[in-house]
Amino acid sequence: MGSDSGHASLSAATNLADCVRATARRRGDAVALVYRSGSTRQEITWSALDAVVDAAAAGFGAALGLQPGERVGLVLANTPAFVTAYFGLLRAGLVAVPLDTGYTSPELARLLAEADATVVLCEDSTVHVVEEAVATTHRALVDGAGFDSVVAAGREAGPVASKSGGEDLAVLLFTSGTSGRPKGVMLSHRALLANLRQCLALDPEPMRQDDVVLLVLPLFHVYGLNAALGMVVATGARAVLAQRFDPRGTLELVRDEGVTTIPAAAPMYVAWSDLEDEQPDGADLAGALRGVRLLASGAAPLPASVLEQVQTRTGMTIHEGYGLTETAPVVTSTFGSSRVKPGSIGRPLPGVDLRLVDESGAPVAEEDPGEIQVRGDNLFSGYWPDGSQRPGPGEWYSTGDVAYADDEGDLFLVDRRTELVLVSGFNVYPREIEEVIAEHPDVAEAAVIGVAHPRTGEAVKAYVVARAGRSLSPADVTAHCAQRLARFKRPTIVSVVDSLPHSVTGKVAKGRLRQREAAAGRAEPTP
Repeated sequence: MGSDSGHASLSAATNLADCVRATARRRGDAVALVYRSGSTRQEITWSALDAVVDAAAAGFGAALGLQPGERVGLVLANTPAFVTAYFGLLRAGLVAVPLDTGYTSPELARLLAEADATVVLCEDSTVHVVEEAVATTHRALVDGAGFDSVVAAGREAGPVASKSGGEDLAVLLFTSGTSGRPKGVMLSHRALLANLRQCLALDPEPMRQDDVVLLVLPLFHVYGLNAALGMVVATGARAVLAQRFDPRGTLELVRDEGVTTIPAAAPMYVAWSDLEDEQPDGADLAGALRGVRLLASGAAPLPASVLEQVQTRTGMTIHEGYGLTETAPVVTSTFGSSRVKPGSIGRPLPGVDLRLVDESGAPVAEEDPGEIQVRGDNLFSGYWPDGSQRPGPGEWYSTGDVAYADDEGDLFLVDRRTELVLVSGFNVYPREIEEVIAEHPDVAEAAVIGVAHPRTGEAVKAYVVARAGRSLSPADVTAHCAQRLARFKRPTIVSVVDSLPHSVTGKVAKGRLRQREAAAGRAEPTP
């Protein structure tokens, strides 16, 4: 069964939470979510999910006094609580601010302050770090038991009409351009819904009503949030939630739950390709994927060798895509190509316009590389809080990414934003890392760049200069960062050097550092 009925409900939606209600009306008894924790397994139907979303939406006002437009932080893992809280916030006209569950207290405190979040929802695993983040602020913390009380307070409300939609802000996600602190990307209901419609216009469809979808991508990331969870509610598929990726354990989950569709990041396929086949329990790559119809990859480039290995071992191909937080997120996919080509990110989605331009903004010659510019209804509403850099109607958005198109029109990335480091699909902002390292009393100067890494795509490397007369080791730097940065942001390679190269204006010449890396080869990670 396809998702034509899902298309109809999606076309009528103005608030993303409308999709939950529409799916519940046509598939109320069907299972929406499956969640396993230890030896327990939980199933939630679409009608039950819609009822809890209603209760949460009403409870945010009744129990917490929240008004439409207020921001609410979500420091939650991939659990039913995230799903119900997220859609409850949207239905209540509130703005969801999903945040990485691996952030430290200083990181959370800074981003919550930038978002001016009124309330933060968390769970047992994150409550202590959130408590520290909000300890000296007016922000209210709502833990797991507190959220249950919110839902209980709204139980008697019955169906709740969506209080926002269209151009209203739905989600605030923090990301970055080339450098500096994370920027808040403002995603409206219009943008989120538009990208779901664009994805579902692909042939073949990346998700159908009869699919069982693995949701192990973190839901605080735009890929997991809209391209995975959003697609589930748009189609009425069944989601299997997983809090963390474990190569063998996740394959067992795929096998046991009959998963048919896997949206994943490249490092997952790298880890799977390293596993030995022919396991007696059938949890090897080929055995676990036997019932899977579709593999998708995004957030980070997929190594051609991994694509080939998965194809050889399973007979399946992996469809790769490209996107940004600012595009909600998908821009291109190999679903639109005549065949999957190693290294290709495919073609633009239906409804997404794309062009490649040179430094003057003129279209490049055929097969020449150029900066990717896009336009479409899926574009963001600018950066928080004033909507800066918002593309106007019909305007192009410059991504800063460079690609070329082959003679068949398939795109290949050749470069990314100069400074941005992509670790397992997550943006790492060098200036933020440099500022943290500079806080160490023995550090005079620091520069951070990305270097190639076989598993995570890129790794963070820090060049550090010690203050005169001070003793500084790589271990000192990594220990300092471990107290202040999420794991994926921490430098895994640290070089203590006598000096850094500078331009005539005094700015660190990172281009020369990259040239040094290219000449010397990648150093081994710091233990």
